[in-house]
Amino acid sequence: MWTCPLCEREFTATNQAHSCRDRELSEALSSKTPHTIALFDHLIDEYLQITEIKVYPTKSMIALGARINFAYVTQLGKNFIDVVFPFKQVYDDNLCFSKIKQVPGTDQYNHYFRMYFKEDIDDEVRKYMRIAWEKSM
Repeated sequence: MWTCPLCEREFTATNQAHSCRDRELSEALSSKTPHTIALFDHLIDEYLQITEIKVYPTKSMIALGARINFAYVTQLGKNFIDVVFPFKQVYDDNLCFSKIKQVPGTDQYNHYFRMYFKEDIDDEVRKYMRIAWEKSM
């Protein structure tokens, strides 16, 4: 593990590119609707049933991680949240991902999940949430 000397955040890769800018979660959620905040809180609660997680708010997204990041909240809309799960393979036999795109120049495939209601996190989504966490270990 490498610890950034400026922000003291731990990474698995030495000199990991990242932003040291401190941002509070409350700042990231400050202008969001109560519905959107409830969706975000539900996502966190669902992950906490799988494992302990750390939440890293950045300028452009909110990363969820343990040893390394395994999911990213990329958009907090008026009535939805977008979550990206990065995998090394394509999981195309599903009903939950709206899009799957390879990250150019890598072997990573981002799987995009849009959540409108708490009930959108069903057994299928939980399965991929768990896979994302397990693959990060």
